[in-house]
Amino acid sequence: MRLTYETGTATLIQFIILAFLNIANTVYSIITTCVNSNGNCVPNMLTSVVYYLLIIAWFGIILVIGYGAQTKRSKRLAKLLMAAESTVFLVASYNIKLGITYHNGVLGLFTSLIDVIMAVWVITLAYRLMKAGGRRVVSRKRARRHDDS
Repeated sequence: MRLTYETGTATLIQFIILAFLNIANTVYSIITTCVNSNGNCVPNMLTSVVYYLLIIAWFGIILVIGYGAQTKRSKRLAKLLMAAESTVFLVASYNIKLGITYHNGVLGLFTSLIDVIMAVWVITLAYRLMKAGGRRVVSRKRARRHDDS
């Protein structure tokens, strides 16, 4: 399956993958803190759960914007989606830098790398949707073939 403008589908895939990866990160953080520290287990658990809920809410908002951009073929929503995904890209890139510098863990580094890849993918799809300007998004080969006719 080749996605050319389906930002809704792409953001749904992103939402599902990152929800599961962030569950793993949250559980890992809670277990590590509870095993290694005395008394910091409950505050870290609450902080981790709140952080997870904020991440899920953010990607849920991105999901709604992605579906709106796809359904309405809206340039404005595509630009908004690109801005939101650019924020994800910047935060994930910074997390990768921190993960490499301070060795925070392979799981966090892997999650941030997936964040970057998915953000670039969705930005590319949103850009194609925005460039089409509400018309049908076609590949370059098909576009040239229709122009030659």
